[in-house]
Amino acid sequence: MDKPRRTRRSIPVEGKMQKAQDAVLRTKAKYEKAMAGLERLIEVRRVVQQKAIMAALEKSERSFEEVMRFLKG
Repeated sequence: MDKPRRTRRSIPVEGKMQKAQDAVLRTKAKYEKAMAGLERLIEVRRVVQQKAIMAALEKSERSFEEVMRFLKG
């Protein structure tokens, strides 16, 4: 006895295109959210580094001009 064949459901091209577009939009939203998080973390790191530099400058016996000359050098 032969098994009955399954009938294939055909999805029109437009439907497939819409699904692909939806997937792209979801991925784009995830990417943008991840990038925003990364930018926040970069800013936090920059602030922490600035505070460390200022603390080191305050503890240093060097003058501001000496430090600037060294950094430009």
